[in-house]
Formats: sequence, structure tokens, C-alpha cells
Amino acid sequence: MNIIEISGIKKYFQVGTQVVKALDGIDINIKKNEYVSLMGTSGSGKSTFMNILGCLDTPTSGKYILNNQNVSELTDNELAEIRNTEIGFVFQTFNLLPRATALENVMLPLVYAGLPKEQRIQRAVEVLEQVQLADRMDHRPNELSGGQRQRVAVARALVNNPSIILADEPTGNLDSKTSIEIMALFERIHKAGNTVIVVTHEEDIAAHTHRIVRLKDGIIDKEEINDNPRSALL
Repeated sequence: MNIIEISGIKKYFQVGTQVVKALDGIDINIKKNEYVSLMGTSGSGKSTFMNILGCLDTPTSGKYILNNQNVSELTDNELAEIRNTEIGFVFQTFNLLPRATALENVMLPLVYAGLPKEQRIQRAVEVLEQVQLADRMDHRPNELSGGQRQRVAVARALVNNPSIILADEPTGNLDSKTSIEIMALFERIHKAGNTVIVVTHEEDIAAHTHRIVRLKDGIIDKEEINDNPRSALL
């Protein structure tokens, strides 16, 4: 079953008198519970494609079906609702509130969702346990290591039970040992039933995923199935 169906997606930008074709016809399906990486050099269209996948932007033309919803032509408010319920974001820079505890950071999406405080706490504790940070939930970001901060960010992405986890360069600010630990965490999340999409320019990070999609000049250059991802060996 496809959780993402994309056909003919184009994104053009007007820069002065020129039209920049950031995406020039993308067709791709991603199945539920796939573990995929998107790769591409600067200018490949990777970031633009990630923004459309994450409902942070809309295409110039084409169709994007996410979990049976056509999100290609939604209003900004409707896109915001989709982002909060269907997509869990993990960023390179963690994007945590510095004065809030790990628990409070993870609870934040549930505040926007309108859940009662008791339910917010219960669910946030569950996902912090899932990412092995139950003993750090009262710590603020400056009291946590880089890897722990990224685990908090992953827990926050999971807390709303989203359809997909979209991770943008999630190991970019981490050392190699911690990067491997975070990618092993994504593998466990994938095995638990989540669809995980990792945007990266690093071959060794993409090697942890099960399918690699390479973009070049606004189109899909090629796709590779990874039969022996590194994370499966951890």
C-alpha cells in the first residue's frame, strides 16, 4: 500500500527574468513502512522536494497524495493541519526550545493538537522511553549531548503518531559514532511500523536505508534498493 503517491510534480521559481526549474517532473511512490533516503548535491532539487513532501511548500503543478489525501492544492491552514498530524519532522539543528525540558519539548505538538495535559504527559513519556531517554526527560537541551538532543527531536516527531517521519540531514551536527546510533534508532522506528524518509548528502548515512532515491537537475536520476543496509547489522 502506497502512503505517498507523487506524479508529475514540478516546482518553478521566477528569479528576475529567468524561470528556475527546481523540480521538473517527479514521479515516485513510497509504500507504507518503507525506509527511504533522498540524495542529491546542491542544486539537485532535494531541498525543494523535501519541502513539498513535508507540506512546507506546494508544487507548481502535479499531484501529491499523502495517506489517501490530495495535498497538492490545499490552503496554508490545511497544510499546517497536515504537518501537525501526518508528518513528524527531525531537523539537523534539533530545533528544541532551550528553556523547556525534554518532556516539555516532546509534548509541544500535543499542545497544538489540543490534548489534555495528563494525556500529553503520558504520551510524551512513552516516546521518550521508546528513544531510551526516560532518565533525561527533566533535562533541558543544554544539559544533553548532541545525540540526546536529537533523540528528543525524534521523540517529538513520533509523539503525534504521524504517517511519515521526515528527517532532514539528521546526523549533520553529530560525530560519526553518534550518527550511527541515531541511524540505528531510525531503523528501530522503521521496524516498529513507521515510514521513514531521510534527506541526506552523505553516502554512509544513505547506506543505512533500504532504498536510495537520487535526484539530479530536478528529476529522479536513479533509484537503488539496498539489500544489506548497515543498520540491519547493528
